[in-house]
Amino acid sequence: MSPALVVLLAAAADWQSLFNGTSLDGWKETPFARHPPVRIEKSAIVLDAGQPLTGITWKGEFPHNDFEIRFEAQKGKGGDFFASLTFPVDDSHATWVLGGWGGDIVGISSIDGWDASDNETRSYFTFEPGRWYTMRLKVSPEKILAWIDDKQVVNVAITGRQLTLRPGDIEVSAPLGFASYNTTGTIRKIEYKTTK
Repeated sequence: MSPALVVLLAAAADWQSLFNGTSLDGWKETPFARHPPVRIEKSAIVLDAGQPLTGITWKGEFPHNDFEIRFEAQKGKGGDFFASLTFPVDDSHATWVLGGWGGDIVGISSIDGWDASDNETRSYFTFEPGRWYTMRLKVSPEKILAWIDDKQVVNVAITGRQLTLRPGDIEVSAPLGFASYNTTGTIRKIEYKTTK
């Protein structure tokens, strides 16, 4: 076996699964008002369009820093965010918005009180309904980095900055959770690893 292959296999082994493909074991339905039941279909978690939110929240331990998380997500019917990820950052939390504010804004909410739609992490991405995308987020004390497939969409320094959740319902997604807003989102292959 080549040294490069040994390194690649060791790196792959570092990833730990957060979803077994058959149940919500380890997760709970986020208690958003008037949300439809979350279901498992074809080894994926389906967040049907809520009125307005549907989501799941991790019940177990999770690092507060120095981690990467990756997952695959697919947008269904609807015109807003479909697999946004709320995650810890030290003693606070933030949300990686995927397809917010009409369906194409990507970024981190909130930084120094500014939502993803108004801070320097805002970018635009066209999500094709029915297509799977690979999402990856990396959090360290200094930076938040994020990719959609192989395209980097977030690279923001956070040292000395205030990270918070947007006030309102999304706060119940902490410490780690996925949410959709008036849109059906499907999520699978959720994995994480520590980076320190």
